[in-house]
Amino acid sequence: MIHLENVTPDNWRLGLSVSEDQKEFVSDSAGILARAYAYRGDRSKAYVIYDDETPVGMAMYHDLDVWHAYDFSQFFIDQRYQRKGYGLKSAQLILDDMKADGKYDRVVLCYIDGDDAAKCLYEKLGFTHTGEEDEDEIIMEKFLR
Repeated sequence: MIHLENVTPDNWRLGLSVSEDQKEFVSDSAGILARAYAYRGDRSKAYVIYDDETPVGMAMYHDLDVWHAYDFSQFFIDQRYQRKGYGLKSAQLILDDMKADGKYDRVVLCYIDGDDAAKCLYEKLGFTHTGEEDEDEIIMEKFLR
């Protein structure tokens, strides 16, 4: 069963990674942890994604007060577990966590232009393009309610 666990001193060094051709699109686990630390003042939450006891990915989000939204900042499924449905299911769990938190009704995220897998996943989750871009990052949003 897919579930989220907070990153702790016991689970942050799991050797999770993406394939070489995805590294230009996605932060590795160290990058996620660095961002979680950098955004700790914005209530960052970093998770390890598990299938039962097996770690399959990581994710992170934080408050983005200036946009009155959550920033679904980082997300990846380890290369060994991709194309097995983990991305869609675990991203939905993260969105459910945001909805339960209830501070904002809106979620924003960016994906790198050319990352068609991310674009497809986010569209399946109900994200739409805002029409905004930040250099090579395409901005999407979703309303939780």
